[in-house]
Amino acid sequence: MNRSNGLYLIIGALVVVVIGLGTYIYREQTKPEGIQMNIGKNGISVEQN
Repeated sequence: MNRSNGLYLIIGALVVVVIGLGTYIYREQTKPEGIQMNIGKNGISVEQN
């Protein structure tokens, strides 16, 4: 692997991290306030936000 391929790999990894972090922050900012109810295999869970 030559020097330019390593540089592209590092830049690509940084782009993926920035996109992932941006998506996480956006989802946290737009999360609805109040009570969240989940019904699943383990029964019902209620969380207060």
